[in-house]
Amino acid sequence: MENMTSDNTIWYVLAVLGLIYLIILFRNRKATKRRKSRKFMEGKRQRDKNNEH
Repeated sequence: MENMTSDNTIWYVLAVLGLIYLIILFRNRKATKRRKSRKFMEGKRQRDKNNEH
């Protein structure tokens, strides 16, 4: 009986770690997209300013 409980505990721990990993992964993707779009817009503004001068 003890072996079965410890086996289940391992699976629960792995599931929790997997969920945490996925949450971090999606948060990083959103942050990266925000950063990329901000960089793109800044670059466009800089190019526009350079063209005006």
